[in-house]
Amino acid sequence: MADLQAIVDEIHEELTPRLGEGKVADYIPQLAHIDPKKFGMAIVTVDGEIHTAGDAEVPFSIQSISKVFTLTLALGKHGETTWNRVGREPSGSAFNSIVQLEHEEGKPRNPFINAGAIAVSDLVLAGHTPREAIGEIVRFVRYLADDETIAIDPDVAKSEQATGYRNFALANFMRSFGKLTHPVEHVLGVYFHHCALAMTCTQLARSGLFLAASGRNPLTGHTVVSRQRARRINALMLTCGHYDGSGDFAYRVGLPGKSGVGGGILAVAPGKASVAVWSPGLNRNGNSLLGSLALEMLTTRTGWSVFGP
Repeated sequence: MADLQAIVDEIHEELTPRLGEGKVADYIPQLAHIDPKKFGMAIVTVDGEIHTAGDAEVPFSIQSISKVFTLTLALGKHGETTWNRVGREPSGSAFNSIVQLEHEEGKPRNPFINAGAIAVSDLVLAGHTPREAIGEIVRFVRYLADDETIAIDPDVAKSEQATGYRNFALANFMRSFGKLTHPVEHVLGVYFHHCALAMTCTQLARSGLFLAASGRNPLTGHTVVSRQRARRINALMLTCGHYDGSGDFAYRVGLPGKSGVGGGILAVAPGKASVAVWSPGLNRNGNSLLGSLALEMLTTRTGWSVFGP
């Protein structure tokens, strides 16, 4: 087994001169204040080893990475009927595109673009008030990470609510096609709050470990989802997890992953480990520039790419 701590330390050291590269997401005012020179990395192996570097214990806004957890919840509630509401194909469009949604009559292309995650929030809301649904999401993520301290950053949630005009447009559009069953403001309340979850790299890597271990959290012994469902969530992360940069991420990194505009990426090495990186500067597709690079360096050095060493 490679010396993972040495590899993580090397990656951090090699990327240190480049800290601050990329563009911080400034269209969510609360994210515009983040120090662009932050960089954290955490690996949690299926054996329970934890390897970290840099700012791995600093909480950040996980944003769209939360869509992996809401999808898992929706599948738990609704099973395969989830796919009546949202597709499973890569979008090839920007994460907040309206054009594709019109063309496909209000059914979002996949659960990881904004429209798809709004549809998933609508499914999670079934039978709940917005407050109850948000509570369920927070409890689920705490359960996955085995950490009761994880919480939503209320300032980020407010900031998103105040500036999320395009998300309101997407949701109203889907409602006009009969694709949302709850009031738009309720669905978006759930959506904005789950995107405002704040986590550290270590917490995030722990929360994704069930996807690396065939649906079971090896640290707690809890079975989260079936082996088949874990495999399918990983498949979606590989093909759709980085918006219109998903193909490039698969080409360079070769792991299922999900990015967020807060600069975080959760990546899964099936059978081996869960990895979280955070660097706020984004590339033109809205994915962490140095985070993507760090993961490419990791898979090159470990041979963890799902496509072979």
